[in-house]
Amino acid sequence: MYRLRAKERVVKAMYRDDIVALSTPPGESGVGIVRMSGPDVIQKAAQIFQPYNPETDITKKAGYTLTLGWILDAHGEAVDEVLLTVMRAPRSYTGEDVVEINCHGGLLPIERCLQRCMDAGARIAEPGEFTRRAFLNGRLSLDQAEAVIDIIRARSDRGLKLAMQQLQGKLSEYLEKLEERLIYANALVEASIDFPDEVGDPDYEELRQVLQESQESVERFLAAGERGELYRQGIKLAICGKPNVGKSSLLNLLIGKDKAIVTDIPGTTRDVIDEIITIRGIPVQIMDTAGIRETEDLVEKIGVRRSRETIEQADVVIFLLDVSTGITEEDREIYASIDQERLIVLVNKEDLEDKEISAQELEENFGLLRVIRGSVKEETGLDELEQCIEAMVLEKSGSDEGMEIMTTLRQKEALLRSRDFIVSALQSLEQVPLECLSVDIHGAVEALGEITGKSFHEEVLDRIFQEFCIGK
Repeated sequence: MYRLRAKERVVKAMYRDDIVALSTPPGESGVGIVRMSGPDVIQKAAQIFQPYNPETDITKKAGYTLTLGWILDAHGEAVDEVLLTVMRAPRSYTGEDVVEINCHGGLLPIERCLQRCMDAGARIAEPGEFTRRAFLNGRLSLDQAEAVIDIIRARSDRGLKLAMQQLQGKLSEYLEKLEERLIYANALVEASIDFPDEVGDPDYEELRQVLQESQESVERFLAAGERGELYRQGIKLAICGKPNVGKSSLLNLLIGKDKAIVTDIPGTTRDVIDEIITIRGIPVQIMDTAGIRETEDLVEKIGVRRSRETIEQADVVIFLLDVSTGITEEDREIYASIDQERLIVLVNKEDLEDKEISAQELEENFGLLRVIRGSVKEETGLDELEQCIEAMVLEKSGSDEGMEIMTTLRQKEALLRSRDFIVSALQSLEQVPLECLSVDIHGAVEALGEITGKSFHEEVLDRIFQEFCIGK
């Protein structure tokens, strides 16, 4: 109850005014949307808007209605022809009355509409203030509010899907079940504290089982969050090998366009070339490196050094071999310099008749490593390569046990704190006063509450919403 009252005080203290912002990207477009939210925005809109039908009173319009008309300047002249949308509290994005002005998407019409809204008494919104109000008005939990920015920044279909599940309350649903389990455990302890004569000591075996199940749940959340992070941030993938083995051709094939120059002259690529693509739902920053070899050319030397630095930073490295030249000493030196856990070997130019690399040589040189034979020119082996990249990445992230969630760094830290409190409670069972045990369990519950927003601090909200754009 205290947490709810604290939230109510914040809402009442901070959000009695009306705000306005452009909710579409700045610049020229077909339509620009100027959004207002607050207790008096419909009345403010009525001061600057003239409907086509003079009998229309927008202050009496029902929610989710559109009205065609003009935004007027201070002298009553038309600034722009617009569609004005009315959404009434609490059934709006912010939970407050909302007005959206759909004006023409030019710089001047948008600027004039914004200015007229400010003339009527609305102030420019702070970054993320619309979503912040949605949270404080109970429209969204805090983790749902954070999902909004993940939807906007999604870099793959998979990332967008996970962010949408988050917005729909998937994480809140999981956490609520865990929170109920911990509240039950705390109730067992509190009952023994408040009514020692009637209740006696708590059932420590039951308590231990509940806490162990809670710890396992948190561990599953953390593991699933690590996997979900792949679909938000993606991975870095480097293509390496000696000069003229087909690195740039592979880059062009994977990204679907000719970004890297391809010639038969060794050393054509002299710097790292990168591009963002999606491989099986995972955002991938793919980097074509300069051919690694000893050279006296100063520019090429710099390219080789940068290539080695790029390879060190990559999550996955594709090491190309040329089937027509065999496995050379250059190949062996490059291979020896790469961490094998991140390595995929791709034997290129399999379309050629003269092959100088046998299956036995590959096994002798690369053992149990992932080895794929294909041809970049003929586009063979690509599916197998993508499968291999996906398997390697997901293998490192561990099993999600059927749980699909994304967690932010803030949420991960809260989960870790909750786990630490649970572990502390388990370790101190029957060894400390019940009051101390209750403090640990209550701490675990509070940490979970920070994720959904049941318990929060203003500075945390400031950090979250400052990442949003002004109009969201």
